[in-house]
Amino acid sequence: MSEQAPSSNPRLSCLVVVHNEDAQLATCLDTLVFADEIVVVLDKCTDKSKSIASQYTDRLIEGYWEIEGERRNTGIEACSCDWILEVDADERVSDALAQEIRETIRSAAPGHFLVPYDNYIGETLVRYGWGAAWGVSATVRLFAKDCKRWGPQRIHPAVTLTGASGRLKNRMIHYVDRDISDMIARLDRYTTVKAADLRASGDIGRFGANLRRIFSRFYKCYVARRGYLEGYYGFLIALFAGLYPILSHLKARLEAPSQKGEES
Repeated sequence: MSEQAPSSNPRLSCLVVVHNEDAQLATCLDTLVFADEIVVVLDKCTDKSKSIASQYTDRLIEGYWEIEGERRNTGIEACSCDWILEVDADERVSDALAQEIRETIRSAAPGHFLVPYDNYIGETLVRYGWGAAWGVSATVRLFAKDCKRWGPQRIHPAVTLTGASGRLKNRMIHYVDRDISDMIARLDRYTTVKAADLRASGDIGRFGANLRRIFSRFYKCYVARRGYLEGYYGFLIALFAGLYPILSHLKARLEAPSQKGEES
């Protein structure tokens, strides 16, 4: 992409991709009204998500996507503004972050920005230990149009970024899990979808290598990322991060695609 001078009055789209999120969608969208445009992608929604979203925007896209990257790219392509902020239904944009975003895009060259996260388990702020496919402490959510593209994976798709890079100071609020049971359910969902990606790739990996990753990923989250500072929650984050590769491998090896409703 060729270098462009920033617009004197850049416009901002907020993109939300949802699947049956009527319990928390309104609270999310309430924090996005500062944007020039809100685009909501409704993926296989059978609840009241469409009715709720329509109270905030007429930029609604309905469909069925098996691949996460495809539905996110569909939303990006539908955004009409100069800059895009991606927000999930369990995330909230604070007034301070909204103001920083507005000020940042006013003078920024086309590119992308890391947004730091405050992750909550229930009402508890858990700042340390995230990573290794089990949550993020910062990720690229603010970007100029055409500066971010998602890959073809079903879960945790790869991202292609272009243009200048930067990092914001204010944090996105993320209610990642309600409780430990929710964490366990998320591990089950994630590993099922990751197993489908492994089967589709034709390379599910080796049992021994994935077994060793239990310990290397636990160390990365609990020690290197200072999960130990979070007490029992830090231990749980590291444990689930370690189990994620081996459970995905075993599901890919032992479970037939038809058992989980995968499409051929």
